[in-house]
Amino acid sequence: MSQSWKLENALDRVIEGDCVAAMNALPAGGADLIFADPPYNLQLEGELRRPDNSRVDAVDDGWDQFASFAEYDRFTREWLSAARHVLKDTGALWVIGSYHNIFRVGTILQDLGFWILNDVVWRKTNPMPNFRGRRFTNAHETLIWATKDRKQKSYTFNYEAMKSLNEELQMRSDWLLPICSGGERLKDANGDKAHSTQKPEALLHRIIVGSTKPGDVVLDPFFGSGTTGAVARRLGRHFIGIERDPGYARLARARIAKIEPADGDAVEVTRSKRAEARIPFGWVVERGLLREGTVLHGPTKRHRAKVRADGSLVCADATGSIHRIAAHVQGLDACNGWTFWHFESNGALVPIDLLRQRLRADLV
Repeated sequence: MSQSWKLENALDRVIEGDCVAAMNALPAGGADLIFADPPYNLQLEGELRRPDNSRVDAVDDGWDQFASFAEYDRFTREWLSAARHVLKDTGALWVIGSYHNIFRVGTILQDLGFWILNDVVWRKTNPMPNFRGRRFTNAHETLIWATKDRKQKSYTFNYEAMKSLNEELQMRSDWLLPICSGGERLKDANGDKAHSTQKPEALLHRIIVGSTKPGDVVLDPFFGSGTTGAVARRLGRHFIGIERDPGYARLARARIAKIEPADGDAVEVTRSKRAEARIPFGWVVERGLLREGTVLHGPTKRHRAKVRADGSLVCADATGSIHRIAAHVQGLDACNGWTFWHFESNGALVPIDLLRQRLRADLV
């Protein structure tokens, strides 16, 4: 590909061509996130059949076939190197694979300087059975989540949003999701699968919500049927798709054209507490939200302390910050004073954290 792309001209479009050339033709550092679903190099030998001798619709496409491991490794090194070029220094990479390729990809990824944050196991609720009965059923695929560099401290991880998706529990690294099937599976004119390895939108939803912000640029160098672009568009992110097969590119464009983006408020995610502005308790006092001399209580009124003019608290035998005094009165090593201490308002106990949130809102 000889064409060079300005980032604004590449946004929200499918670029047809070789992914290595296309990524190298894009401006350096243009993508906030790369999701890559490269060929797995499944190394299938002959047709796969069920016990009744019916043919299994397996992945036997030409794009998944390589002459040797060395050829596959060269291909992997080339596309990962191009991905480093187009990825922001604060960006991250997700790559998915199976036991056929993910270990080779992981090794090359580390050799090129990427730093692995997690490996995530996608456990399939409805995997294809093992018809020959000579191995375990392949019921999972593996995703690698990595930053561009070991020393990279800044990258997007919407921790609180992931907890919200998981009923307020920490999101684990094993994800139980179904494979793409039913009405979500795209079909061709003959009613067959339009793409043999179409990924479920639920998988991309979790990745994009977890590791991007609205307005971010998500690049997929193996765009296929366009799942990444469809989910990105729905969630208010920009996408760049690269696909060398014109038929798949047309399929993806038609699919994405039908997507109606959600409104701005709907695509916002719960921000991580670490990303929120730090509010000293002294601000609450100096701005008059709590007056000096106000008595604060623990959640059961068993403990109490008085607010001082400098934002510290005083109890019967100690003086210190809201956190130090909350820990002291309970005999603990540490305690979050914002959630422990409460003030009286209209006859009810209200956590002082509500006052912190009010001050944060004033900063926006």
